[in-house]
Amino acid sequence: MAAWQSAAGFGAINLAAVHQAEQLIAPYIVKTPVLQSFALNELVNGTLFFKCENLQRTGAFKFRGACYSLLKLTAEQRAGGVYTVSSGNHGAALACAGQMLNIPVHVAVPVTAPAFKKANIARYGAKITEISAGMPARQAFIDQQQQAAPNALFIPPYNHADIIVGQGTAALELIKQVPGIDNLITPVGGGGLLAGTCMVGHSQNMTVYAAEPERADDAWASLQSGKIEPSRGLVSICDGLLTQLGELTFPIIQSDVAAILKVSDLDVVQAMKLVWQELKIIIEPSSATVLAAVLAYPDFFANKTTGLILSGGNLDVTCLPWPVTPLEMTS
Repeated sequence: MAAWQSAAGFGAINLAAVHQAEQLIAPYIVKTPVLQSFALNELVNGTLFFKCENLQRTGAFKFRGACYSLLKLTAEQRAGGVYTVSSGNHGAALACAGQMLNIPVHVAVPVTAPAFKKANIARYGAKITEISAGMPARQAFIDQQQQAAPNALFIPPYNHADIIVGQGTAALELIKQVPGIDNLITPVGGGGLLAGTCMVGHSQNMTVYAAEPERADDAWASLQSGKIEPSRGLVSICDGLLTQLGELTFPIIQSDVAAILKVSDLDVVQAMKLVWQELKIIIEPSSATVLAAVLAYPDFFANKTTGLILSGGNLDVTCLPWPVTPLEMTS
């Protein structure tokens, strides 16, 4: 038994719950494909399987946890509605699931969030409130909602049992599609996807890694100090990862993650280009951290079979994180 399984307050955060979530959300989600590239395999001297959650509903894995969390609500809870704080992907996922299930959704979005991600939330009919960036503004919005809408429920982006369990279904689906994987790797921000992946990987004796921007490395720092370290600030192009671990996600990650691998923004851009070029799909910077980490730490992945969860593809292609030259435009 992993250490986190016996920790107080974890309730239904376990592998059995992930299997239950997989069955419950099956009618609503996309069973996303797994892609390979012989060129990328040769580049890393290993075998890579890319789980394409960028092709999930709303363009990110977040729909899994959002859908599961809303499906678990009672009729009375659904009537009261839900609210959250999100830089984009979780807000869009909750809004979409709410629209499908006829549940009102209110999303607070930092003013620094990409316009494309704000538009992705709006298209599903959620109420949107813009707030300042940073944890104090998030908490102030939550406090205000508790007073103004006491019957509404807060569904956080990652620090929630049903969110963690729902996100774990991506890894569960992957290992069913590709048996015999040695390693799993996901990005890490708040840790919901990583924690869910840990439960699945631990059950199969797989090694689980996480990828994190080196300029927003609070998860790495948390493992070093043994306690949750605060977010390092808005200093990376990986906008979906600029938050800190939660009290539910941290113990799972602390117990079952082999290493958090830090990557530079330049590494991320190069990985994005490789995915676009070799897999022919669009991913966002946060998603590219996993390939960036495999390339930056080859000793962990050489001669191994690795499942990489491409977490999302919500990128405004009119605002690429690198300059486009005339040669690239015509090639």
